[in-house]
Amino acid sequence: MTDLKTFFNKLTPISPESWDKFSALFTTKALKKGDYFISDGQTAKEIGFLESGIIRAFYRNNEAVEYNKHFFINPCFIGGYASLITGKPNQINQQALTDCTFMVANYADIQALYETCPDIERAQRILAELFFVQKEQREIEIVLLDAEKRYQIFQNNFPQLEQQIPQYHIASYLGITPTQLSRIRKKIWGK
Repeated sequence: MTDLKTFFNKLTPISPESWDKFSALFTTKALKKGDYFISDGQTAKEIGFLESGIIRAFYRNNEAVEYNKHFFINPCFIGGYASLITGKPNQINQQALTDCTFMVANYADIQALYETCPDIERAQRILAELFFVQKEQREIEIVLLDAEKRYQIFQNNFPQLEQQIPQYHIASYLGITPTQLSRIRKKIWGK
């Protein structure tokens, strides 16, 4: 498991002074399976670093049908990023699929460090760039690849999730039905 300091130092070197200021902003929190880190309609104020557990990000349409957008596993940040940036209400639910622990900080407090800690601001920029690349890659997969190829990418990106979360969550993430997922799995594994 990657801790917060290791994660940030892989993005860019962080000075000891900046790290002391930055790490002081975080406190440890936990979510029980089924609890939400943030819900649709809330305005995000905090960002979290997932230490353990699995969180899903999903939309729910007017007919209460859910569409899984992403799965979060360590190491990663969680939170309503668009809401944090714009100050508008969040549109994506983030729910714990297992018991989770994470470090959480007020996003405005992190932004306040940018003037005196340019290495923290640089890390945040690199992180935002990585988010953008992941989002674009996911959009390309959904539009251009068939369900079997998307499933294979899911297995490569999240090898441990297959045994930890319900199949219907995986099917929703892939944009297919559980029955279609079952057929794909049978075709690939002969089961």
